[in-house]
Amino acid sequence: MALSFLLLTILVVAGLAYVLAKSRAFKSAGGDIRLLHSLPGYYGWNGALTVLLPTFLALLLWLAIQPVVVDHTVSGMISAESAAESTLGLVMSDVRRIADGLDLAVQNGVLTAQDASRLNTGSSDIRETLGAVGVALGAEVTAEKLEAAQTYRSATATGFWMRTVLVLLVALGGLAVSYRRTDKDFRARNFVEQVVKGILVFAALLAILTTVGIIFSLIFNTVEFFSLYPAEDFFFGLVWSPSFGGGSELGILPLIWATLYISLIALAVAVPVGLFAAIYLSEYASPTVRAVAKPLLEVLAGIPTIVYGLFALLTVGPLLVDIFGNDGALGVGWMQGGTAVMTAGLVMGIMLIPFVSSLSDDIINAVPQAMRDGSLGLGATHSETVKQVIMPAALPGIVGAILLAASRAIGETMIVVLGAGAAARLSMNPFDAMTTVTAKIVSQLTGDADFASPEALVAFALGMTLFVITLGLNIFALYIVRKYREQYD
Repeated sequence: MALSFLLLTILVVAGLAYVLAKSRAFKSAGGDIRLLHSLPGYYGWNGALTVLLPTFLALLLWLAIQPVVVDHTVSGMISAESAAESTLGLVMSDVRRIADGLDLAVQNGVLTAQDASRLNTGSSDIRETLGAVGVALGAEVTAEKLEAAQTYRSATATGFWMRTVLVLLVALGGLAVSYRRTDKDFRARNFVEQVVKGILVFAALLAILTTVGIIFSLIFNTVEFFSLYPAEDFFFGLVWSPSFGGGSELGILPLIWATLYISLIALAVAVPVGLFAAIYLSEYASPTVRAVAKPLLEVLAGIPTIVYGLFALLTVGPLLVDIFGNDGALGVGWMQGGTAVMTAGLVMGIMLIPFVSSLSDDIINAVPQAMRDGSLGLGATHSETVKQVIMPAALPGIVGAILLAASRAIGETMIVVLGAGAAARLSMNPFDAMTTVTAKIVSQLTGDADFASPEALVAFALGMTLFVITLGLNIFALYIVRKYREQYD
C-alpha cells in the first residue's frame, strides 16, 4: 500500500472514530446534552486523536527504523573485497540505485516482477535494461551487487506490507479503545486539552532542540578545526589565503571587517529611509495612502535575495562604475570594477528597508494614544508631538529593530557573493572589492572539499563566529527593548 493511500486510510479511520465516539456519547446520555461531562465535539476529537496519535507514532518509528534494518541486512552481503575497492557507502549507493531501477523497470512494464527477481548478470545486460527506463549506472553491475539489490527490493517490499498491517492494526485498535471508553462521564475535554498542550510543548521543544543541534554541530567541527589550526592565527590573522595543497593562512579579520563594513553601509541606507517611511505611514499618511503604500513597500521583503544579487551585479555595480570609475562622470577613478563594498551595501540596504519600516511602524503604532492626546492637549503641534513624545517612547523598540536588521545584514550571502567580490582584504575604500564571512563559508564548502582538512573545517569556525556575533546582537536588541519599554507602558 502506497504511503499516501495509507495516510488517507488512517484519516478515514480517524473520521470514523470521531463520528462513532460522538454518537456513543450522545447515546450514553440518552440524547440529553446536559448530562455530558464535555461538549460533544470533545468526545469526537477524543476518538480521532486516540486513533491518530499512536498510529502516526508507529508509522514514524517504522519509517525511521526500516531503512536502517534493511541497509544493515544488505550490507552484510557485500564482500570485504568489494568494500575495499570503494567505500561501503558507495557500494550501498549503487545497490539502492539498481534496486530503484528494477522497481522502475517493473512499473514501466520493461520487466515483470518475476523477471526482476530472477535477473542475473549472465542472462542480460543490466546497464542496458535499466538505461531503457532512464536509470544510468556509472559502475559495473556485478553479480554480488545485483543479488544485494534484489534482496534490498524484497526486504523493502516485505517491510512495506508489514508496515501497512501494523499501522492498520494500531488504527483499528485506537478506534476500538476510543469507542469502548466513551460514555457521558468520560472527561473528553481534559484529554483533548492535554493532547493539544503536549503538541504545543513538542513544537516548542522541537524548535529549541533544532537550535541546540545546530550549535553542537558547529561546536564539534570548530573544535576539530582548532585542533588542526592555531586559534590565535585564526582570530588575529590579517591574511585570508586558503590553499587545499597546504600552507594556508586563515585569518578572519579581513572577513569580519568586510562583513561589518557592508552591514554599516546597508544600515546607513535602510535605517533613515525605513524609519522616515514608518513615521510617515503611521503619523501622517491617510488611511487610503497607508493601505496602498505599506503593502507596496513590503513587496521588497518578498523578493528573493538572489534577485537582489543579480540587481547588484548587473545594474548597481555598472552604474557606480559609470560615476566613480576612471572613465566615469566624476573621473575620480575610485572604482575599478562593478563588484565592491558599496555595491553590496546599497543593495542590501534596499533589501532591509521593509524590515526596518515594518518593525518601526508597528512599534510607533504601539505608543499609547493617550500620550499623543496629552501632548496635543497641552498645545504641542503634531510634528512636536512626533519628535518629543512619540519617538522617545518608541525609541527602544526602534533600536531593537535596527539591531535585528543589522544581524540580518551580517548573515546575508547571495548579495555579497554577486555584489561585493571575492577579495579578502583590509581596506577603507568602500569602492574596493571585498568578501565576507558568509561568502567564504560558501566557497570553502563547495567543490572537492576534504572535510578532514582545516581548509574545509574553517567554514564551521566561520559559522560559529558569525553565530556568536548575530546572537549577541539579538540578545542586546531584546535587552534594550525589555529594559526601556516598561517606562511607557
